[in-house]
Amino acid sequence: MLRISQYLREVAEAERTGAWPVPPPARGAGRPTRPVVIWNLTRRCNLTCKHCYALSADHHYPGELDEAQMLAVLADLKAYGVPALILSGGEPLLSPHLWPLAARARELGFHLGLSTNGTLIDAAMADRIAAHGFDYVGISLDGMRAAHDRFRRLEGAFDRSLAALRLLRERGVHIGMRYTMTAMNGEELPALLALMREEQVPKFYFSHLNYAGRGNIHRGRDARFEATRAAMDLLFETAWQAARGGEPHEFVSGNNDADGVYLHQWVRARFPRWAAPLRERLVAWGGNASGVGVANIDNLGHVHPDTMWWHHDLGSVRDRPFSAIWEDRSDPLMDGLQRKPRPLEGRCGACPQADICGGNTRVRAQQLTGNAWAEDPGCYLDDAELGLATETAGGPDALA
Repeated sequence: MLRISQYLREVAEAERTGAWPVPPPARGAGRPTRPVVIWNLTRRCNLTCKHCYALSADHHYPGELDEAQMLAVLADLKAYGVPALILSGGEPLLSPHLWPLAARARELGFHLGLSTNGTLIDAAMADRIAAHGFDYVGISLDGMRAAHDRFRRLEGAFDRSLAALRLLRERGVHIGMRYTMTAMNGEELPALLALMREEQVPKFYFSHLNYAGRGNIHRGRDARFEATRAAMDLLFETAWQAARGGEPHEFVSGNNDADGVYLHQWVRARFPRWAAPLRERLVAWGGNASGVGVANIDNLGHVHPDTMWWHHDLGSVRDRPFSAIWEDRSDPLMDGLQRKPRPLEGRCGACPQADICGGNTRVRAQQLTGNAWAEDPGCYLDDAELGLATETAGGPDALA
């Protein structure tokens, strides 16, 4: 995840003071970094969204972890030093184990997030969420009313999700809007950014379409590169205006770590004297975190490098603790993800910006070519921008 606002606030402070600010200390400095764990408590969902990586539907899925198993996993995660949990689904509010797990996670001191479609949140549910002390609740809005309802395949979904944001905001819960851009809803971004301001939502998460689950089925509708660049330009400009004005709004992006390279170019074109220190910060960030800074446990207890890798099983928490699975580098994919630099091939292997993006999203390469180390087909920068000597056959123009 690229914390756009964080970096642009540093640029804004540098512009104001004439010196690049001292960056905050890195999380986990001086000790091994443990991943943030995204935990799909259930696969069941009341929606069947067009881009769902879990291929969820509204029925029971047999074999899911029971409450005792979940609490045992939670204890292992705490002992291992995992700092944060994001409880997801399916729709996590449909899991009978959400509340005892969340309560215990708070007792153990985890930073605790909840990822929900919001359609099941009424006043009573909002009270319950607030009482459990979630540090963050993200609710997906993939367009204004017509577009969102079409994307989510439920008439009235937009109104219910927007009402949920309002109910949680009124109760002091830290909330955010989540938006996944595809060719089906790319024109919705300006209106959603305006809605964020109108509704006083403090955080906006922009997700690129990734090739997993229904997102893989619909990848032919992925927004093409010019649309992606236009969207990022708008997001960067919106985040810059907020940073320059001292506003607290947060803008982040995910599932395409080329955004870090593009942000560096965006800043270099406008504030060239801060390009070098910003690049240092982006290299320290390191781009794609799959298998390193982020992990996934699915509803059946299988561990994956992240949520987009459900087709690649690292092992089950029924058989081995999460900590043992995560430390095991005998799996070739995990070994490659945890190498620095990664064993990238093709255009990504030759790219001088790979130290920023970390090779971008490996699952897109794997889904398209069968090779997790091939060049990422989602990179929207051309060879000249990346500093490659010549256009390669696999460059963006060839994939557009």
